[in-house]
Amino acid sequence: MYLTSDVKKEIFKKHGGAEVNTGSTEGQIALFTLRINHLTEHLKKNRKDYGTQRALLNLVGKRRSLLDYLKGKDIEKYRALIKELNLRK
Repeated sequence: MYLTSDVKKEIFKKHGGAEVNTGSTEGQIALFTLRINHLTEHLKKNRKDYGTQRALLNLVGKRRSLLDYLKGKDIEKYRALIKELNLRK
Protein backbone atom coordinates (compact mmCIF):
# COMPACT_ATOMS: atom_id res chain seq x y z
CA MET A 1 0.00 0.00 0.00
CA TYR A 2 1.47 3.33 -1.00
CA LEU A 3 -0.36 5.50 1.54
CA THR A 4 0.38 4.17 5.00
CA SER A 5 -0.29 6.03 8.22
CA ASP A 6 3.41 6.78 8.55
CA VAL A 7 3.45 8.46 5.14
CA LYS A 8 0.40 10.53 6.07
CA LYS A 9 1.97 11.55 9.38
CA GLU A 10 5.12 12.64 7.56
CA ILE A 11 3.14 14.71 5.05
CA PHE A 12 1.11 16.47 7.74
CA LYS A 13 4.21 17.01 9.87
CA LYS A 14 6.02 18.62 6.97
CA HIS A 15 3.16 20.70 5.54
CA GLY A 16 0.59 20.98 8.33
CA GLY A 17 2.91 21.82 11.19
CA ALA A 18 2.09 18.73 13.30
CA GLU A 19 1.19 15.09 12.75
CA VAL A 20 -2.26 15.59 14.27
CA ASN A 21 -3.06 18.73 12.27
CA THR A 22 -4.81 16.83 9.49
CA GLY A 23 -7.24 19.63 8.73
CA SER A 24 -4.69 22.16 7.56
CA THR A 25 -5.16 23.32 3.99
CA GLU A 26 -1.49 22.89 3.14
CA GLY A 27 -1.43 19.32 4.47
CA GLN A 28 -4.55 18.35 2.57
CA ILE A 29 -3.18 19.80 -0.67
CA ALA A 30 0.08 17.89 -0.18
CA LEU A 31 -1.84 14.66 0.48
CA PHE A 32 -4.02 15.17 -2.60
CA THR A 33 -0.89 15.82 -4.66
CA LEU A 34 0.64 12.54 -3.52
CA ARG A 35 -2.57 10.66 -4.36
CA ILE A 36 -2.86 12.41 -7.75
CA ASN A 37 0.71 11.46 -8.65
CA HIS A 38 0.05 7.84 -7.68
CA LEU A 39 -3.17 7.64 -9.71
CA THR A 40 -1.47 9.27 -12.69
CA GLU A 41 1.21 6.58 -12.70
CA HIS A 42 -1.49 3.90 -12.42
CA LEU A 43 -3.37 5.34 -15.40
CA LYS A 44 -0.23 5.37 -17.52
CA LYS A 45 -0.19 1.57 -17.21
CA ASN A 46 -3.98 1.00 -17.22
CA ARG A 47 -5.44 3.37 -19.78
CA LYS A 48 -8.95 1.95 -19.71
CA ASP A 49 -9.47 2.13 -15.94
CA TYR A 50 -12.29 4.66 -16.05
CA GLY A 51 -13.11 4.41 -12.35
CA THR A 52 -9.62 5.52 -11.46
CA GLN A 53 -9.80 8.23 -14.10
CA ARG A 54 -12.96 9.63 -12.52
CA ALA A 55 -11.40 9.50 -9.05
CA LEU A 56 -8.36 11.34 -10.37
CA LEU A 57 -10.50 14.11 -11.86
CA ASN A 58 -12.38 14.47 -8.56
CA LEU A 59 -9.10 14.77 -6.64
CA VAL A 60 -7.78 17.37 -9.06
CA GLY A 61 -10.97 19.39 -8.58
CA LYS A 62 -10.75 19.19 -4.80
CA ARG A 63 -7.10 20.23 -4.85
CA ARG A 64 -7.93 23.14 -7.16
CA SER A 65 -10.64 24.31 -4.76
CA LEU A 66 -8.28 24.14 -1.80
CA LEU A 67 -5.58 25.98 -3.75
CA ASP A 68 -8.06 28.73 -4.63
CA TYR A 69 -9.07 29.00 -0.98
CA LEU A 70 -5.43 29.22 0.13
CA LYS A 71 -4.68 31.79 -2.56
CA GLY A 72 -7.48 34.03 -1.29
CA LYS A 73 -6.52 33.57 2.34
CA ASP A 74 -2.71 33.78 2.28
CA ILE A 75 -0.95 34.38 -1.04
CA GLU A 76 2.54 33.85 0.42
CA LYS A 77 1.71 30.35 1.72
CA TYR A 78 0.09 29.60 -1.64
CA ARG A 79 3.21 30.57 -3.57
CA ALA A 80 5.49 28.66 -1.21
CA LEU A 81 3.35 25.52 -1.45
CA ILE A 82 3.14 25.70 -5.26
CA LYS A 83 6.92 25.98 -5.44
CA GLU A 84 7.52 23.19 -2.90
CA LEU A 85 5.13 20.70 -4.52
CA ASN A 86 6.24 21.60 -8.06
CA LEU A 87 2.73 22.41 -9.21
CA ARG A 88 2.31 24.36 -12.42
CA LYS A 89 0.70 27.73 -11.91
